[in-house]
Amino acid sequence: MKRSEIASKVSGFICTENILAVLMMAAALIVPAFLSQYRVGIFSYFYTTVLLVLSISLIWGFAGIFSFGQAAFFGIGGYTYGIIAKLAANTAMTPIALLAGVALAAAVAAILGYFMFYGGINDVFVGLITMCFTIALSTFMGQTAGSQWKIGNVSLGGFNGLTKIPTLYFGSYKCSKTAFYYVTLIIVAAVFIALKVLKHTKVGYSLLAIRENRTRSELFGYNVPKIQVLVFTAGGAIAGLAGALYAAWGNYITPSNLNLDASTLVVVLVAAGGRKNATAAVLFTIIYSYIANQLSSSGSQFALIILGLMLILVVLFVPDGIISGVFDGIDALFKKLFGRKQAEPDKGEKI
Repeated sequence: MKRSEIASKVSGFICTENILAVLMMAAALIVPAFLSQYRVGIFSYFYTTVLLVLSISLIWGFAGIFSFGQAAFFGIGGYTYGIIAKLAANTAMTPIALLAGVALAAAVAAILGYFMFYGGINDVFVGLITMCFTIALSTFMGQTAGSQWKIGNVSLGGFNGLTKIPTLYFGSYKCSKTAFYYVTLIIVAAVFIALKVLKHTKVGYSLLAIRENRTRSELFGYNVPKIQVLVFTAGGAIAGLAGALYAAWGNYITPSNLNLDASTLVVVLVAAGGRKNATAAVLFTIIYSYIANQLSSSGSQFALIILGLMLILVVLFVPDGIISGVFDGIDALFKKLFGRKQAEPDKGEKI
């Protein structure tokens, strides 16, 4: 590879988004060294929300599929993990329960996506169908308080949900707060990097093409429904993984974790941060989660009010997202300064 090509690739990588992504990962690695075990556990919870946000970034930011169903897939993953982990006598089965939660969430997403996209349903109607699915599932789970609602000896618990869910084990090793933090961080980093790489592959370009113009993509020979089902399934799997990790983290899960409020929250987080920029969405989610946690002692409604005001500002002034707009502004400023420096040597040239 020529030196000019290497320099071009390096300069293309150096931008505000990528620099902040590297800094975020570096900071995340050393967080446990400076925080108490309680705070480390709180950040593990933040990362499960980040995973849910990444699932929205994939299906909405990449493929233009607007969905209110991610919290439902989150709940499917969490309940599946909780039920299997409680049924198993051996805690070493918890990784299997985790994978089962991901698989079931992906399967449900695939079935729902198949009927929607091969049925020609798109845009706002996908949002409506996934919203109805979320409401129906959360309402059903809230009605499972009776003794008849059992799987084996595990009661679904109704509005109280599943409790005393075993935490994650690897063999006989129990994932304590710090260990669980790093497990969650590694998973989040892997999904995040996969989305960054996907954006620059042929599959990623096909998703972007579908997002911008489905009809034109079909004319170019893309099997649009198939691609939409696949990406919707992948989004459901990521959301299911987030739910399973959440259940392992908190040792409980309730219908409130998969209701419409939870689905709406992650959609708003992605929209406010920047739906077309996964780094922006992740950064905004962490900032919001931290502020919400700090305000929780005086009532979580304050955090929701702040988020609502931010969303109004986004819609009115920065439709591409607050953090994404900041990234673009900083890059434009540096490009302007760099351009000026390049132009200065020409001033002394003779005519």
